[in-house]
Amino acid sequence: MIIKSLELADYRNYDTLSISFDRGVNILYGDNAQGKTNILEAVYLAATTKSHRGSKDREIIRFAKEEAHIRTYVEKDGAETRVDMHLRMTGSKGIAIDGQKIKRAADLLGLCNVVFFSPEDLGIIKNGPAERRRFVDMELCQLDQMYLHDLNNYNKVINQRNRLLKDMYFNPGLQDMLGVWDMQLVSYGSRVIERRRAFVKQLNEIIKEIHLELSGGKEELQVRYEPDVEIREFEEKLLFSKDRDIKLKTTSVGPHRDDFAFLIDGVDARKFGSQGQQRTAALSLKLSEIKMVENMTKDSPVLLLDDVLSELDSSRQQLLCNSIGNIQTIITCTGLEEFVHNRIQINKIFHVKDGTVVCVNSGEVNPHEGLN
Repeated sequence: MIIKSLELADYRNYDTLSISFDRGVNILYGDNAQGKTNILEAVYLAATTKSHRGSKDREIIRFAKEEAHIRTYVEKDGAETRVDMHLRMTGSKGIAIDGQKIKRAADLLGLCNVVFFSPEDLGIIKNGPAERRRFVDMELCQLDQMYLHDLNNYNKVINQRNRLLKDMYFNPGLQDMLGVWDMQLVSYGSRVIERRRAFVKQLNEIIKEIHLELSGGKEELQVRYEPDVEIREFEEKLLFSKDRDIKLKTTSVGPHRDDFAFLIDGVDARKFGSQGQQRTAALSLKLSEIKMVENMTKDSPVLLLDDVLSELDSSRQQLLCNSIGNIQTIITCTGLEEFVHNRIQINKIFHVKDGTVVCVNSGEVNPHEGLN
């Protein structure tokens, strides 16, 4: 599966843009703040319906405009599919596949799987649990529509329950309604917990070997799921925490408080790992994500690398480049020298400047011969 082309209108700093990608390695280079990452964001948004930055649709639309458009052409199993996405300042986004509007954004998921890797991802091990939950959720939402359905409903119930808890401060009589939301919270939340546990089990089957290779056979990495509550205790703990929730006006129990630990040789890397160990674990996680998509979909994802190589030392750069293989990859960077050093095969190079994109080569580049 590959992204053949991308067209943008009034998206971020782009008035209009039309760009055709090679099925191999595509480089987007240029100074900072020129629009390179915006292109990767648009590809990710077209595949997942969400910005990797967590941006709202209205924040993505070009300044002083009311709407933005993304069009992607995807080739899968020899067939071409057109995906149109219409972002609005007010209201939900519109999505059409081959000209046919879809009612649910979830119907798009699975058509195009992408793996996004940015410098921020290198901090996923040491940063807060929200980032680790987001990683698991974004991957599972691409691969499992039922998980997406359950997670969306769980989040809606959390919002409704929290709103009720706030309203109860002024109207204590509303407390009788709490049980209705609690039943739904346990129902959807239990399925979220169950699927996250299965995901971690699948992940551990992959990440161990990858990390052994990245660490030169010196370290063993394991991911441990740390649920805030076990399914069998969910209802009881929710009832036990009711008075506290009413006092704090928020829901204090559930998978929205889950975490995931990364253990290197049995030791928590977040608390005791060096920065180098944490970064290697994050790289192992991303490479495992690629393998997991391949295993579950029997197809390769599109790999999006946002200025990651500049954040890695030479050995980890080379390991990442070696992993690209036959995967379509779109890479942003400020300069091309790092690719000469890593002797990576480059198929297409684009120069990005002030919201304009120019292809600067017409065919495959041999890094042995340089890039000038």
